[in-house]
Amino acid sequence: MTTAPQPAAAPLPLPPHDVLAVFCGGDGRHGNPLGVVRDGRTCRGEEARRAVAARLGFSETVFVDDPERGIVDIHTPTVRLPFAGHPLVGAAWLLDLEVVNPPAGEVWARHDGEFTWIEARAEWARPRTLRQYASAEEVEGLDVPPPGVGVPPGRSPRGRLYAWAWSDEAAGRVRARAFPGRGDGIEEDEATGAAALLLTARLGRALNITQGRGSQLLTAPGPNGLIELGGRVRPLSR
Repeated sequence: MTTAPQPAAAPLPLPPHDVLAVFCGGDGRHGNPLGVVRDGRTCRGEEARRAVAARLGFSETVFVDDPERGIVDIHTPTVRLPFAGHPLVGAAWLLDLEVVNPPAGEVWARHDGEFTWIEARAEWARPRTLRQYASAEEVEGLDVPPPGVGVPPGRSPRGRLYAWAWSDEAAGRVRARAFPGRGDGIEEDEATGAAALLLTARLGRALNITQGRGSQLLTAPGPNGLIELGGRVRPLSR
């Protein structure tokens, strides 16, 4: 006697969340999509949060565990991150926060016209290869590299490559693309705040970065190793 196969269990409903575009261009387009679960109590535990992040399909989703103190938890579809740039800028904008507290440490935020800024340290960012190219056109023409390209020594077999070139060195203008190489279906990041911090720390100067299809990230070195990172945010849906 054969047993009829049981239907697969329906996935749990997604918790209430907002979707933002972070680091939009000057025309309001582009930006890196971000999921924000405002009430972290609706989704507890790393496994459940990774599952939500995977279903949303964005490079990162942020869970707000304490909106008064700005305590947040950041997840990709596969890993938990102690720090990431666009989730913190997005959460600071959405909740009008002056301080955001990811696991990496206290991050101050400010709002200046159309830009939201955070102060962070480059050492909080995950290591990646910053590879300079000869021209913006060369960066724009790159194919997505295979897994393993851009792996920092001693790191995982999947690379994190940040390809960049000067579009106007005197003005601090950079053309960039980012390939996370995590194997989670996200082949390219539209805008990557952590990589912008690393590049700013390496070059030691303020930058105006155009990344992906047309996202914009601004940076400025500050005192005591802090770097300001700013950009525009707009809601996509809820």
